[in-house]
Amino acid sequence: MTEKLYYEDALLREFTGVVVDCREEKGQWVVVLDRTAFYPEGGGQPADHGSLDGVNVVDVREKNGEILHLCDGKVQIGESVSGRIDWSRRFDFMQQHSGEHIVSGILCEKFGCDNVGFHIGHELVTIDFNAELSTADVAFVEKAANQYIWEDHTLRIDWPSPTQLEALEYRSKKALSGPVRIVSWPGADCCACCGTHVRSSGQVGIVKLISCQRFRDGVRIEMAAGARALQWVNQIAGQNTRVSQLLSAKPGETAAAVERLQKELYALRGRVAELEERDFIRKAEELAGSGSVLLIEGTMSGESLRKLCGLVKEKCGGRCAVFAGTNGGYQYAIAEDGGDLHGLTRKLNGALNGRGGGKPAFVQGSVQAGAEDIRAFFQGETA
Repeated sequence: MTEKLYYEDALLREFTGVVVDCREEKGQWVVVLDRTAFYPEGGGQPADHGSLDGVNVVDVREKNGEILHLCDGKVQIGESVSGRIDWSRRFDFMQQHSGEHIVSGILCEKFGCDNVGFHIGHELVTIDFNAELSTADVAFVEKAANQYIWEDHTLRIDWPSPTQLEALEYRSKKALSGPVRIVSWPGADCCACCGTHVRSSGQVGIVKLISCQRFRDGVRIEMAAGARALQWVNQIAGQNTRVSQLLSAKPGETAAAVERLQKELYALRGRVAELEERDFIRKAEELAGSGSVLLIEGTMSGESLRKLCGLVKEKCGGRCAVFAGTNGGYQYAIAEDGGDLHGLTRKLNGALNGRGGGKPAFVQGSVQAGAEDIRAFFQGETA
């Protein structure tokens, strides 16, 4: 059994331990010490990283009471080694895990639900609850959690006896056996937990509940705490500053500026669509009675492409093929009343590196070819 120094002092950054075992497995060295401050992956919290006498510790796991350090080099069995924790990584996880406890405790107490999932990701923390929450509910929890953090409550950790545990009200996501470690944030949460935490809530700094989406029978909340929360706020603030500069609006008025821009864009799109339809009708009138037609146009939307093809087909009295794009890449729409365009489409796609299909009287797709190649193909079809 490895002595778990991270339970005695979660703020311990350096320690010494004796190498009990060191064996090579799958290209890595598995090192066991008599004692360690390295926390293994568990309870939703990732493992610590760091070094043992300069050898990198890239993962840590627990198996049958032993803490296994996965290293990129070898250390000598029986020797005392110096361990050093990647402190920025560890403290980040402690902030996230402690923040999650405070949020979950307050939320579960307020709404009578359970925390059914928890994971510390590379950027955000996700927490799953078996209850439906509104935007106002999430805002309430965020405000209450931060108020609790700023009051700087002291963490309490206990190992109650089976009798004491039976009388204790605490959160747990699974049935427990053996010694149970209870992590308490007085007035906010009491939970069975094996993770590492800050000593007082003030060290969490701040929590930000970023999103709340429906998930299974409840919701999934994305959260950031401490330095991650500050980084997220700075990123959003930086984006908003950039938007305010582009729109010539004050930082606090960007939403209103975007709404005005959307209204202007909607009006412009309507005007463009009106002018485009007039132009399509004019082209169709000019081609009335001309028989089969091939048109090669500039880039346009798929809806516009189909509309132009349909209008010209109704007037020309034959097959209409419209290609829209730039030299080297075109979208196409082909229509012919009473025709069967499947054979033409197969030949077209084969000759012009294309893909597409549709109904006998209408097909659409794309080709990777130039305008001259397209014209040559249709000239060969009519020759």
